[in-house]
Amino acid sequence: VQLQASGGGLVQAGGSLRLSCKASGRTWSPYAMAWFRQAPEKEREFLAFISWNGQSTTYGDATKGRFAISRDNAKNTGSLQMYSLEPEDTAAYYCAATTAYQDRRAHTSYEYWGQGTQVTVSS
Repeated sequence: VQLQASGGGLVQAGGSLRLSCKASGRTWSPYAMAWFRQAPEKEREFLAFISWNGQSTTYGDATKGRFAISRDNAKNTGSLQMYSLEPEDTAAYYCAATTAYQDRRAHTSYEYWGQGTQVTVSS
């Protein structure tokens, strides 16, 4: 499956953004999906996970209750809604997918990755 992330941009602190991840190439529904981010000189950081049917979600500590993950299997898309953005949220954001995982928070659990979309939050 190929993933295409979009929706990043420049936003002021306190603002919101909605990232999208479009899947193509294979049926999307069997894949669990997650969002990660990576800032310069930092490790890739887990943000959110959603199961193939949307019934299970997990969030990383970095989201602080400000982010919401969702998916629409009929449209082969996933999303990450982000609120109350802070300059510390500035990073490249990646969507990822997998059909099997042991640790949903580990980036090594995901075989398929989007190209990343840049989010920059100004103070």
